[in-house]
Amino acid sequence: MTNAIKETNFKFPGQKGFYKGKVRDVYIFENELIVVASDRISAFDVVLPKPIPYKGQVLNQIAAKFLKATSDIVPNWVTSTPDPNVTIGKRCEPFKVEMVIRGYLAGHAAREYKTGKRILCGVAMPEGMKENDAFPEPIITPTTKADQGHDEDISKEAILSQGIVSSEDYAILEKYTRALFQRGQEMAAEMGLILVDTKYEFGKFGDQILLIDEIHTPDSSRYFYAEGYVENQKNNLPQKQLSKEFVRQWLISNGFQGKEGQSVPEMTHEIVESISDRYIELFEKITGEVFQKADTSIIEKRIEKAILNHLK
Repeated sequence: MTNAIKETNFKFPGQKGFYKGKVRDVYIFENELIVVASDRISAFDVVLPKPIPYKGQVLNQIAAKFLKATSDIVPNWVTSTPDPNVTIGKRCEPFKVEMVIRGYLAGHAAREYKTGKRILCGVAMPEGMKENDAFPEPIITPTTKADQGHDEDISKEAILSQGIVSSEDYAILEKYTRALFQRGQEMAAEMGLILVDTKYEFGKFGDQILLIDEIHTPDSSRYFYAEGYVENQKNNLPQKQLSKEFVRQWLISNGFQGKEGQSVPEMTHEIVESISDRYIELFEKITGEVFQKADTSIIEKRIEKAILNHLK
């Protein structure tokens, strides 16, 4: 079995703090963040018990590629990626919202639509749509950024009235979100994919708004295969997806949706391996590059060494 990294507990010179996210370990310095993409996997806002080999490398390297490819649209936080699982960048003050943008009626939006809702985060969804239909134009459906537990849907009006983001800054976040999504859709189309929905997070470094966190990864985005999309919609068939949805579906089929009293089904060696294989497939389909497996024999030492070299 390949080694996977469940968590790190490094102590670095000059370190001011440490934050353990759902899947990332964040080392905090005066003006810098060092982020280790672990192999933890979360679904329904629950971190599953077993890590997935190479998952952290997959997400870190996809994010690095897309952050670089969109830096002409919006500056981002990254200054270097010294290891396949590590990203280093500017320590920003994050906005307390995630900018979710949806081009299609899928996932959470489709589940809400099925219950009869036609307003999501203050945005109207047209009547007569079926699951996975394209919206007339992409809709922005923000969520509050929860430190613990579930992110909650919120409307633009509530964000502004509660003073979570100023109206000037929010206008910029909206503009960036639409431009990034358009670029993401164009890049996906080149790979025979449809970027269905995604989320962006932003922060401020001084007075400058920067794009932070990962973008266009299968953890933060949903992709469909373009081939067969029209045919599947016409015949009311499910779309072939390239996202973490397959993990959610496995959990749902085993009676788990993150609700109280439910327990995570057993993650067998075969399940873990199959999820790892799917993540590698995702990497290759999304980037058009062959995945090069990093050496995992001493994965923690490898990561620590790369960070210490940077700090020198």
